[in-house]
Amino acid sequence: MYFSELFKFCPVCGSKQFLPNNEKSLKCADCGFVLYVNPSSAVAAFVMNQARELLVCRRAKEPAVGTLDLPGGFVDANETSEMAVSREIKEEIGAETVAVKYLFSLPNEYLYSGLTIPTLDMFYECSIADYENIVAADDVAECFYVPLADLNPEEFGLRSIKNAVELFRNSFVVK
Repeated sequence: MYFSELFKFCPVCGSKQFLPNNEKSLKCADCGFVLYVNPSSAVAAFVMNQARELLVCRRAKEPAVGTLDLPGGFVDANETSEMAVSREIKEEIGAETVAVKYLFSLPNEYLYSGLTIPTLDMFYECSIADYENIVAADDVAECFYVPLADLNPEEFGLRSIKNAVELFRNSFVVK
């Protein structure tokens, strides 16, 4: 279900005249309030060890439970995306981030509790303090390293992550 299908009443005045305004907003015909459905910010990390293997995680929760993923998650209020990727790395694999480098972003949709949330996923190359003592935590079932040559983007469950892994892997093949 999309946001435009979820809201039936204006959240400001309660009017039933809360109708599509354009492809990304709803507008109340009575009070004029416009609700924009902008993407939520999310981050994901490419963490490579000295052997040029990529750290991957297996998802412990829906959506795409059991598929591969990168450490990451949603950006919290009053947090930069750099702060978010460092926090997510700490939460999901127990590692301290020592360097963060922005790479690129991709649009995505994230299904949560039956609601399709548009996201803007920002990807970072990150270095961590200890590559050996990582531990799966939070919403990660397991984490392990995969050689770049063995990466299969189709094993990743979320569309933007699949696309990002392919872009990342191809950037190393070309070099």
